[in-house]
Amino acid sequence: MMNHKAASKGQRALLLRGLPDLTDILRGSLLERTIRHRQGCPKCDRGEGHPVWVLAIGYPKGVIRHISLHPEQVPEVRHQLENYRQIKAALERVCEFNQQQLRSDRAKSEPSRRRP
Repeated sequence: MMNHKAASKGQRALLLRGLPDLTDILRGSLLERTIRHRQGCPKCDRGEGHPVWVLAIGYPKGVIRHISLHPEQVPEVRHQLENYRQIKAALERVCEFNQQQLRSDRAKSEPSRRRP
């Protein structure tokens, strides 16, 4: 019969095996914005504006960096953002397995505390 530690190791290995390539990730949020010129642009005068795509990345102290994207970059950025989400979720799950293992190891090593 397989013990808890071996089962957790197998679950972690299975989880990590299905991860996307770690070099194909991006962190941030994909935003679609509309830029409007103040004057002299017929498209903006009609209220249409110019749609643009931006990758917004948050950093400590409330700093947000924006990277303007060409429309043809958007599908790849979406793919890389999804890869990041999958990897982050997998890391959280591995941490849960490891925490369970710590609890299990500690419970096994502690002497029973029975009250007289």
